[in-house]
Amino acid sequence: MPGSRRVVPLVLALVIALLAPVGVPLGAEEATYWREDTTITPAPELSRFNTLLADLAEQLKPALVHIRARRPVGKDKDDDSEPRRSSGSGFLIDPSGLIVTNAHVVEDADYLQVRLADGRRFTGKVVGQDSRVDLALVRIEGATKLPTLPIGDSNRLRVGEFVMALGHPFGLEQSVSFGIVSRKGAPLTVAAPGFDFIQTDAAINPGNSGGPLVNMAGQVIGVNSMAARNGSIGFAIPSNLVKLLVPQLATKGKVEWGWLGVSIAEIGEDDLDRLKLTEAKGVLVRGVMPGEPADRGGLKADDVLIALDGTPLDAPRDLQRVVSTTPVGTVVRVMLLRAGEKKEVQVTIGRYKEREEKK
Repeated sequence: MPGSRRVVPLVLALVIALLAPVGVPLGAEEATYWREDTTITPAPELSRFNTLLADLAEQLKPALVHIRARRPVGKDKDDDSEPRRSSGSGFLIDPSGLIVTNAHVVEDADYLQVRLADGRRFTGKVVGQDSRVDLALVRIEGATKLPTLPIGDSNRLRVGEFVMALGHPFGLEQSVSFGIVSRKGAPLTVAAPGFDFIQTDAAINPGNSGGPLVNMAGQVIGVNSMAARNGSIGFAIPSNLVKLLVPQLATKGKVEWGWLGVSIAEIGEDDLDRLKLTEAKGVLVRGVMPGEPADRGGLKADDVLIALDGTPLDAPRDLQRVVSTTPVGTVVRVMLLRAGEKKEVQVTIGRYKEREEKK
């Protein structure tokens, strides 16, 4: 028994020694490697902005969806041995399950899986798509009262405004990036002619495609579509163009674009004398395609188009925008200058079909 009493203090001393930090004498203060100061806070304006930004992201995420696409064997030119899988983003615009995304996300897919923000998975069906603008509609069945995002007015968007891009880049879920509107103008590649796409420095990476670009009011003002190869700038389809196309995609499954059948160019200073013009304004017709609407309506090479149904045409993009959005079969009045003389002709808008002919 006396021996047992001596063992207990030895065991306690050994335990204390093992628990004590190596190299730090018992009773000494533990070393610190950083400084903390809980009294430091951001300026009230910055603190409020941080809170509002985080709240906005949290408010938007429930309507964001992740889309996984499977393409059958033979659709991938690089590998015919097995189906190819890819993923992208989208967002809900209708509580019954209507989703906006990019056409390239769902193109040629034989199976779509849509995962909601709450983790539920549904089989998606393509309702309509348009490769010219890279826009598509997908519907899921069996879900109701889903959260949606409001669509804003992209025409009111100003360069320099704050925006947020949401999506699933590189398969990372519910990602948010922040930036500004850098520019409104032509995208990197030719898409819907005449429309000013939104350029932003908010990060848009593979997998972000089809996700929403939103303003600080929480309104969708664009659909993330493409990015420069170095990833420093991205482009989004403007929301007003989306609002123009969604009804056709929902009812027809495609978009019927207007078509004239002319090759056009800007008017240069060296064209003024030759065309008998007083200013470099309007759209120069370089050539007219035989048998197309412009040819049937009497347009000729070297005509300078200055108005269409009363809408002034200052540059080629104006003509492209007006013609492409005019319903097929509409008879329009074209005001033009021919050898310096003003004339008016009537042209019936045809249907753009180049993409269909290539398939």
